Amino acid sequence: MVLLHVLFEHAAGYALFAVKEVEEIGMLLPQVEQSVLNVGKFNSVVKLAAFFPFKSAQAALENINAVSEGVVHADLKLFLETNLPSGGKKKAVLGVADGKIGAALQEELELSIQTGGVVAEILRGVRLHFHSLVKGLTAQAASKAQLGLGHSYSRAKVKFNVNRADNMIIQSIALLDQLDKDINTFSMRVREWYGYHFPELIKIISDNLTYCKLAKLIGNRKELSEESLEALEEVTMDSAKAQAILEASRSSMGMDISPIDLINIESFSRRVVSLTAYREELQEYLRSKMGQVAPNLAALIGEVVGARLISHAGSLTNLAKYPASTVQILGAEKALFRALKTRGNTPKYGLIFHSTFIGRAAAKNKGRISRYLANKCTLASRIDCFSEVPTSVFGDKLRDQVEERLSFYETGEIPRKNLDVMKEAVAEAGEAAAEIKRKLEKKERRKRKHEKRRLEALSTADGEEEEEVKVKKLKTNGDAEAQENGETEATVVKKKKKKKAAAEDVEVKQEEEEEEVLTNGVDETVPAKKKKRKIEAVEPEIKQEVEVKEEAEAQEPEQSEKKKKKKKKTEDE
Repeated sequence: MVLLHVLFEHAAGYALFAVKEVEEIGMLLPQVEQSVLNVGKFNSVVKLAAFFPFKSAQAALENINAVSEGVVHADLKLFLETNLPSGGKKKAVLGVADGKIGAALQEELELSIQTGGVVAEILRGVRLHFHSLVKGLTAQAASKAQLGLGHSYSRAKVKFNVNRADNMIIQSIALLDQLDKDINTFSMRVREWYGYHFPELIKIISDNLTYCKLAKLIGNRKELSEESLEALEEVTMDSAKAQAILEASRSSMGMDISPIDLINIESFSRRVVSLTAYREELQEYLRSKMGQVAPNLAALIGEVVGARLISHAGSLTNLAKYPASTVQILGAEKALFRALKTRGNTPKYGLIFHSTFIGRAAAKNKGRISRYLANKCTLASRIDCFSEVPTSVFGDKLRDQVEERLSFYETGEIPRKNLDVMKEAVAEAGEAAAEIKRKLEKKERRKRKHEKRRLEALSTADGEEEEEVKVKKLKTNGDAEAQENGETEATVVKKKKKKKAAAEDVEVKQEEEEEEVLTNGVDETVPAKKKKRKIEAVEPEIKQEVEVKEEAEAQEPEQSEKKKKKKKKTEDE
């Protein structure tokens, strides 16, 4: 009886292999390693017991996801229950490659699991010769299955990446730092370049952005006059500085500059100004993104410092996993290792030094407040990472606690207990989360209503189009029938029209006679009788006329048909 079975998970399906002479194999491991490369020798050791192919690519992805997470899928459970031998004195041993799925199978099916050693070598051989061990499976089909499943598995992992929202923050803070360096370098280049022409402007204006705006505005200093004083005041926001610039331009020691050089300086100044404007937009984007991803961390230490911490840690999840002692010196790794190497004092703070709290603390309390702030940052990052609805309530409360601790170090005023503060924060956060959920539900309802209206409008439009098509078809059918029937329908319509006209003439005459009777007023009964007689006499005459016309019209088509027949006969002759 075979005691060892090996489970192999392939992109095409699950395979169960029976291993012969397991005890001898265990004793001769080096020989097994050599025989793995030879298909003939390997076939004598391993035999395919069962194979369960996946029904679709979706089923394959679900099963492989379950295996990678250490979960027993229903397909795998059914496959092992039906194919593993049950009963006997000795229980069958199942060999698996991953310890996580082995533990899950042991709990689920109460099997004895073996990993490593012989199992690893056998699985290596199975992986190498899988297409030859399974009948009907070619090497090309196996490689295609592996490629397709690899693509779908990777796509699913990227789609459900828990750190995907942090990537935008990491990229934007890196770009912000790079922009700061570039704007500073370019501003110094503008100062040096325009300083040849107007060197006194450097002493008057210290701000880089204002200097670039003025270099673009002034151009040639000799063209400055009293008229340009208002424009200078708008840029500098100071009338005294504007007046100083005007006076300095009149007595400047700078060299003359050609128009083409001025054009290039103005163009470069314009680029620096546009880069500065873009930097402000990027900072606003970073602020909004931090409010969505890590609102508590942003409320506690600011958007820029919080983004730097996330970027340095690699993701918000990694930052949440760090202890407070690591967050405290995050960014000061060089100083830490240098201190450990030289046995000196370790750094008290890293990136969190850029927050306002450490700068406001006294020199003796900087280490204490940095340790306290790092503790609160760790709490805020964990709340942001694992909370479902993002709110800044906890961040505001933690910030208040840091403020209270600062005042405690300065004045000795006892701060509130952490338990009381957190109870208040939990209550407020619950209300805020409920409000956010209400807003989201309202948005979803509006979207559904909008979708319903859009679908109704589309359905009505389709219905109108169908009706128009039907009407057109009926018209075309009617035209065809009219062409076929031709003269017969026309004669019937004419008869009906004439009858209606005759009846209408009779009614009009009756109404006129009644009106005449009413206007006369005298002898109303006698004329009424006469009129009735007249009407009765008129009616048969009208009927006779109508009948005569109908007979004539009925004879006309017959005569026309006779004439057509005579013409055909003459043509044939």
